[in-house]
Amino acid sequence: MEAAAIRKVAVIGSGVMGAAIAAHVANAGIPCLLLDIVPKGAANRNQLAEEAIARLLKAKPASFMHASFARRVTPGNLEDHLDQTADCDWICEAIIENPDIKRDLYRRLGKVRKKGSIVSSNTSTIPLGELLKGMDDGFARDFAITHFFNPPRYMKLLEVVGGPATRKDAIAALVAFGDVALGKDVVICKDTPGFIGNRIGIYWSNVALSAAYDLGLSIEEADSIVGRPMGIPKTGIFGLADLTGIDLGPHVVGSMLKLLPASDAFVKGYRADHPLNKLTQKMIAEGYTGRKGKGGFYRNRGKEALDLVSGEYRAKQRSELASAKSKKLKQLVEADDKGGEYAWVVLSRVLSYAADLVPEIADDIVSVDLAMKTGYAWKHGPFEQIDQLGTAYFAERLKASGLPIPRMVEIAKGRPFYKEEDGKAYYLGADGGYVERRVAEDAWMLADRKRGKQPIASNKSASLWDVGDGVACLEFHSKMNAIDADIIQMVQKAAKIDKMGYKALIIGNDADNFSVGANIGLGLFAANMAMWPVIENGISEGQNAYMALKYAPFPVVAAPAGMALGGGCEICLHADAIQAHAECYMGLVEAGVGLLPGWGGCKELVTRWMLNPKRPGGPMPALAQVFEMISTAKVSTSAAEARDMLILKPSDGITMNRRRVLADAKARALKMAENYKAPEPAEIQLPGASARAALDMAVQGFYLQGKATEHDRVVSAAIGRVLTGGETDITVPVKEKDLLALEREGFMSLIRNPRSLDRIEHMLTTGKPLRN
Repeated sequence: MEAAAIRKVAVIGSGVMGAAIAAHVANAGIPCLLLDIVPKGAANRNQLAEEAIARLLKAKPASFMHASFARRVTPGNLEDHLDQTADCDWICEAIIENPDIKRDLYRRLGKVRKKGSIVSSNTSTIPLGELLKGMDDGFARDFAITHFFNPPRYMKLLEVVGGPATRKDAIAALVAFGDVALGKDVVICKDTPGFIGNRIGIYWSNVALSAAYDLGLSIEEADSIVGRPMGIPKTGIFGLADLTGIDLGPHVVGSMLKLLPASDAFVKGYRADHPLNKLTQKMIAEGYTGRKGKGGFYRNRGKEALDLVSGEYRAKQRSELASAKSKKLKQLVEADDKGGEYAWVVLSRVLSYAADLVPEIADDIVSVDLAMKTGYAWKHGPFEQIDQLGTAYFAERLKASGLPIPRMVEIAKGRPFYKEEDGKAYYLGADGGYVERRVAEDAWMLADRKRGKQPIASNKSASLWDVGDGVACLEFHSKMNAIDADIIQMVQKAAKIDKMGYKALIIGNDADNFSVGANIGLGLFAANMAMWPVIENGISEGQNAYMALKYAPFPVVAAPAGMALGGGCEICLHADAIQAHAECYMGLVEAGVGLLPGWGGCKELVTRWMLNPKRPGGPMPALAQVFEMISTAKVSTSAAEARDMLILKPSDGITMNRRRVLADAKARALKMAENYKAPEPAEIQLPGASARAALDMAVQGFYLQGKATEHDRVVSAAIGRVLTGGETDITVPVKEKDLLALEREGFMSLIRNPRSLDRIEHMLTTGKPLRN
């Protein structure tokens, strides 16, 4: 059974995890049956599942990538609708963590499910062998564990565990479906307590929290060390406990201690009588369970922090540890303050623990590193961190600290766990030999294609790369991929790659964000220096570069992921096609800094809406939609929402897995190249002053209600002038060059306005928009 063979899914259990898994299955375009028990005395027998779907529609961040996807989830109950699982190819159980209750459900499923359907459990800690006790061989062949991390839409890790009897094709189907349909980084785990992520993650959390107390660090100091300096999310370790729920800690720790052998370092090192355990028990009893409760280690929106010694809250203090400013891991553990000491205590134990678990929990170190990066949001996995320190250094430092050297570090014998040679990547196997990390043709990152190669062309902000089969890739690599003159210069070169023998171009990169837009810091500097001709030339150059891409004699496919804002969105709008990652946040946001889209964004969006065959009659409904999106700096919360905004056309593609975006974009570009013809220049008819008056009246209404500021009116008026075609009327065709001229005019008028400059400066200083 391949990924395509899973055409319908059932999720049993509509709690936090079960409901969110069902939502993500719906995000993949797959119909899903969501079942739960019938509440005692309930008039509505589907109450739990229906309420879960209603909660999902209100969830922030959103569980559904588009509100309409909720229609793909069918609510039901276990008494009336269990037989409907017979239509499902995969049945995912996500009920209470009680093996007896789970097995009772499995026996009921065994009577109704179809032959060959896969049944899995979303258990986070219970071994597969325990779940299968007393179950027949036929059920065991179709059974696996599929452990999602919360929230399933956003956390990329999916741990898959098979047993001795599990069919290989069943595991293959789950892996393929998890990868392609759900967009997960799927890791095959051994059937051991906590699998990979929680086995290491729970130990790490316990060590980091208790060590902070033992070494006399405040929670702010601890979070400043076990945070960004270690490549951990900025919440830090105590902030993470607040986020996940302090009351969850005793349950997961208790479960692990019950399941792990007495020889395990977690069991041997755990102290039930540790003062921090007593403190957290008191906090839980009083309702201080973290962000979901009255507070946690932090409260009052992070303004107050808990003193670990007194147990009382005080004003949050800034960490003054010099070690917290360390840029390198080795610098951190060698820092001569308590932060450096704390870092070594945590890393020496946690990295050693992880390095002793291969091959017990996974066959290779790559799986362990991937699990911790995608399940716990570590920037670097444990073996990557040991490489940063150096395997020889790590072994020597452990020895000096009187700590045992873990097995995989001994096997390394001073060699790195990862290396690159002759354009190939390798990792160290459990047998001491290096294994090549092979990259699939349909799932790769740009780094995989760049390895061992030189770019076609490059400058400090952008490069052109050969990605094979006559396709080039335009990569941005400035800070936040902000678009500057160097990127525009490379776009101009990219528009001529056919002269170098290339037949298609894709635009994409490996960064978290495709592009946050133009480098407004440079724009502010130029404006403060009154360099108006330079600014206007920059707008013209950008417009010309993007137009050159649009009318190039070869197909151009944009492959955005993460944020594609402002100028980053505009370059996508000028591509022949977009192959977007599902988690793509797109929009023309220039109004937020008192400007308007000046590189063809207004032109492209208004043209798409005016030429949309599904638009209502007359120009105003389309113009009003575009005006609202641009003047309010609307950003889609997914690629699916970007399609509603017509940033993505109906023919554009959406890829669920980040590792497949560039490969899918390349495949699309090659297909388009077979019979490619550049697009014909578009002309539209716009109503001019009459429509502009209507838009101005709408903004005036918001102004009188206090929903728009004085400068909002100025910015909106400039945007409205562009979108309505300036001094035209509905009988006169408006060409692209006319709209580009209006964009330049409007942009220059706004950037000369001191209030727009105030907005730019405020955004650069605070990261937040100024309402002036």
